[in-house]
Amino acid sequence: MSTPVEIVLIVAVVGYVLIRRMAGDVAEAKRMLLLPAILTVIGLSNVDESVKSATAVAFLAGTLAVSVLFGVLRGASIRIYQQDGVAHMRYTWLTIALWVLNVAAKVGANLLLGLITGVASGGNSVMLTIGVGMLVEGVVVLARAVRTDSRIVWKKGEDGKAHTTSPFLDDLQAKLSRR
Repeated sequence: MSTPVEIVLIVAVVGYVLIRRMAGDVAEAKRMLLLPAILTVIGLSNVDESVKSATAVAFLAGTLAVSVLFGVLRGASIRIYQQDGVAHMRYTWLTIALWVLNVAAKVGANLLLGLITGVASGGNSVMLTIGVGMLVEGVVVLARAVRTDSRIVWKKGEDGKAHTTSPFLDDLQAKLSRR
């Protein structure tokens, strides 16, 4: 995937997520897990031979670890609330600040890697690190949501149709509520 297309795709996905989640939305498990998983797989396939030196691999591992950490922190900072018996989520200003710091850390790491190696590599791993961070964020939010009394939705109903639930999440929530 070309760099301009990748940048537009990343900005579009992150912008879409930020706008929807700042306004508050149903905590939809499918959307929290599937989209980040797809970004992660696409990002993994985009990591090319420019990440072959030990330094580049170490930087990739480091930025992945930082993205996981920011994903955990963002997931913990999201407000989970109940509306009509269904779990909803809303980004807080702390969540937005953590997004900004996450992106700044990735850009800074790429610039530092370019200074050290003389090659502007690492840019092709942006989609991978964003996807991993969003996936971890989704897992943390779902882990918090299943511990509430609110219904967890797998897929939000469209055009007045009922929400689709997940038997796995329902069972997990039932087991955790019995404790």
